[in-house]
Amino acid sequence: MTSHHMTDAERTSLHSAARDLHAEFRGIFGRETLESLLFDSYHELASTATVTRWLVLGAERFARQRLQALAHAESAAEGRVPAVLFLCVHNAGRSQMALGWFSQIAGARAIAWSGGSEPVADVNPSVLAAMAEVGIDISHEFSKPWTDEFVLAADVVITMGCGDACPLLPGKHYEDWELDDPAGKTLEQVRPIRDEIRDRVTNLIEKLASARPG
Repeated sequence: MTSHHMTDAERTSLHSAARDLHAEFRGIFGRETLESLLFDSYHELASTATVTRWLVLGAERFARQRLQALAHAESAAEGRVPAVLFLCVHNAGRSQMALGWFSQIAGARAIAWSGGSEPVADVNPSVLAAMAEVGIDISHEFSKPWTDEFVLAADVVITMGCGDACPLLPGKHYEDWELDDPAGKTLEQVRPIRDEIRDRVTNLIEKLASARPG
């Protein structure tokens, strides 16, 4: 797939976004690092985008998540909350539902991200509807690749069908969740997958809590 060609207006907007990120992460990351990561995030998303009008906004959000992961990885171990990375093939279904459940149930007790080995243009509409039924709005989420920042920051990596494409690094706890892929399924068919993911996420959070000192 041919990547979208960056326009002059988008380049200007990205430089403006870099200034905002620099203000947000001042004292942690330098301006050049921020700009490099932001432009890289743009190109990562542009490689699969079918609608390009939101690319700059998506790149800024993606870069912010990557910077948060970097900051988390570099923070002192004492007092640092557990971090989880949910991975599936397209980052459009299972990993998005897992992240949605995790964020709601864990709250501030842990942090999580999601990614895919082959990200697609959009999150599955049936998945969005299934999560909305239980009061979890993931319509702001977007399909994106996993990157080194997330893998390095994660204490636990949950894989869901991405096989050999999923990253393997020493020192990480890995779990493979065998779940049906919601791609091409109706809302009625997605509901059992959603509920199974809720149960698995709840169990994971309980294990993370019991593993923490005190």
